[in-house]
Amino acid sequence: MPDSPTTNKNAIWRPYCQMKTAPPPLEIVSAKDFTLQTADGRALIDGMASWWSVCHGYAHPHVIESVAKQLEKMPHVMFGGITHEPAERLATRLAAMLPADLNHVFFADSGSVAVEAAMKMAIGYWRRRGKPERQRFLSFDHAYHGDTTGAMSLCDPDRSMHSAYGDAILSQLHCPLPKDPEAENLLHEMLSRHQHEVAGVFLEPLVQGAGGMRFHDASTVQRIRRLCDEHGVLLIADEIATGFGRTGSMFAIDTCEIVPDIICLGKALTAGTMTMAVAVARSEVFNAFWSDDVGDALMHGPTFMANPLACAAANASLDLFEREPQVQRAREMQNQLQAGLSPCRTIPGVVDIRTRGAIGVIQVETLPHLDQLRQQFVDAGVWLRPFGDCIYVTPPLNLPTPFVENLCSAIVNVMSSKRFTTSDAQTITPVA
Repeated sequence: MPDSPTTNKNAIWRPYCQMKTAPPPLEIVSAKDFTLQTADGRALIDGMASWWSVCHGYAHPHVIESVAKQLEKMPHVMFGGITHEPAERLATRLAAMLPADLNHVFFADSGSVAVEAAMKMAIGYWRRRGKPERQRFLSFDHAYHGDTTGAMSLCDPDRSMHSAYGDAILSQLHCPLPKDPEAENLLHEMLSRHQHEVAGVFLEPLVQGAGGMRFHDASTVQRIRRLCDEHGVLLIADEIATGFGRTGSMFAIDTCEIVPDIICLGKALTAGTMTMAVAVARSEVFNAFWSDDVGDALMHGPTFMANPLACAAANASLDLFEREPQVQRAREMQNQLQAGLSPCRTIPGVVDIRTRGAIGVIQVETLPHLDQLRQQFVDAGVWLRPFGDCIYVTPPLNLPTPFVENLCSAIVNVMSSKRFTTSDAQTITPVA
């Protein structure tokens, strides 16, 4: 006899796990500042900031107050034919923060949808320029750009969690990041060969996230910008994960000193309070849609785009970035994470330890017994979610130094009792 609705453990189809074999999820009853409170009374340091999003810590009073005021006034209103002050203010502030003429903010309700909107912007741009054949995209090995169908096609076709769907999604172009002259020449050749059909190049600047927490430098990004200019191709920066201080500057493109044609932002945009994202275009892209013909409009409009509650949370988050040294704190955390995680270098199977801003990564040969490892971190008082070949941390930007030290110590202590060599390998699921 099936379980009743109140006890059915499979009522929720959970993300990124095999429902038949996965251990029960950890039940969290509250979250405050930098800790998660479990149902059995434990307080865990959150080393993930809920997938990079909780940049100021949980339940920050200013964010909560701003959302509560907006909740009483207007929780939601459709954005088609209607506008409201929180959205107008947020768009103006984002445009002022971004470089050059990245001035045209299109609201979406998740990072993946912002990527989809950016794809439509790029394709529409070329259609309105008389080149409708330019409708494919180029992205890079180990890329991850989201879980919706279009975004899936931009992910690494062989090494991502979406590889099983390769024959069912759009066919895009992929090549290595141009970190060296050989890879730069390959990108140049691919853009030369496919220029007639490429609408844009998608890039996660400085850090590739769910594709393996891989870093590259500003010069690599600058090469990509230069080659896009040379071949007349739009550059779309996916900063859904890296935006808002995570890499040690407000946006990764600031460090790289480049201006993309479109930028996608999300995750920390609302300080992890609720879902919202944006795709922001330069004037040249926006102006391609500016017409007396209604058919030239960008026909896209998520139901919850520019949700007033989310806009209130985002405006409150930007207030905090203005008032508090969060970006400076992220820069300081880079050295603290490097020092705190460095003892892991002597552990068998550790390949690399790298940090950038408020990101710390321990890359290993293999992650054996992944579920056991996650549980051991919980037992040590921290919440982490290792995946692929990485144990990584992306804590709140303002995580106090003692918390950073405790987080690193817990990781070192747990890892010191294990081997991460290929001889200990078992089948793992490369998901975030």
